[in-house]
Amino acid sequence: MRYAIVIEKAGSNYSGYSPDLPGCVATGTSIEEAETELLAAIQFHLEGLREDGLAPPPAQSIVEYMFVPDQPSAPVDAPQAARP
Repeated sequence: MRYAIVIEKAGSNYSGYSPDLPGCVATGTSIEEAETELLAAIQFHLEGLREDGLAPPPAQSIVEYMFVPDQPSAPVDAPQAARP
């Protein structure tokens, strides 16, 4: 199974979560450690679901990076300002 994860800088450490697994979180002193801990947390979470007779939730999150220009222009469908 493949789940999207988010790793964020959190002060002096890193925290991570999976949007498709609410409440499943982990922390680490580095990105790598946060990822390792999050993998263990996800495995533990899914194991708990199976023990409770529940199916793992489907992975539904989509992860993309979006380019944001320095000087954004108005969207194509934005109303034009009236000219004097």
